[in-house]
Amino acid sequence: MPARRLDPGKIREALDAQLADLGRPPFDGPESAAGNACVLAVLDAYEAGLTPLRAAARAAVRHLLEDLAERAPGRSVEVRVPPHAAVQCVEGPRHTRGTPPNVIETDPRTWLELATGRLSWADATAAGKIAASGARADLSALLPLW
Repeated sequence: MPARRLDPGKIREALDAQLADLGRPPFDGPESAAGNACVLAVLDAYEAGLTPLRAAARAAVRHLLEDLAERAPGRSVEVRVPPHAAVQCVEGPRHTRGTPPNVIETDPRTWLELATGRLSWADATAAGKIAASGARADLSALLPLW
């Protein structure tokens, strides 16, 4: 669970490295747009058949998980995107010990595609790209974030 916000300098560094890996110039936009630009660069790497740089993938995943937690504050659902991050969100009964009763887990690419609207919750679930357990483990009403 990201207990702290991502360092904007680290996001920018990861973004510029990912852009360089894609043969593109460094990001020249405002710092406030670097998180979204990192998400797009990582998705571009996936679409080009490349493995995104670890730091860029981590920054992109965490950026969107933090956005989800801000839009749906709470602690009744845990969203896990290993190996990069996890976040608790959605109002409701809070768990305090052990594994939460409502858990969603997916891979980084699926999470980025879900959060940006490139993949629907229904399609990801039908394809087995999401492991979800618990009565509240459905983010379809909250996604996409963009």
